[in-house]
Amino acid sequence: MDDTTARMRLQSMLTELDRSIAVLRGDPVAIRDRSQADGGADLFDADRAEAMLDVATRQRAAVLDALVRLDAGRYGHCVDCAKPVPDGRLEARPEASRCVSCQSRRERRR
Repeated sequence: MDDTTARMRLQSMLTELDRSIAVLRGDPVAIRDRSQADGGADLFDADRAEAMLDVATRQRAAVLDALVRLDAGRYGHCVDCAKPVPDGRLEARPEASRCVSCQSRRERRR
């Protein structure tokens, strides 16, 4: 993927993530007189929103890191082994910082 396309895709992702994060952080709906079962559903929804916010925030950080790598001329190279990240991987995940092998090793360690 060329740098211009990468930058456009990353900036577009950043805009969408910022929008999603703003929605997820929005003001809570006013509490109404509800049953305990509804209260449980509210807790589930709040937990789900918190998890989605966490994922979006981590992805936003990855996109910002990718933009820094792009500016530094290191975009498209694995941060661990410095080998090129395959174009297909960058097409699917423009924020990817590792080649498939290094990413697999990292995930196995978790």
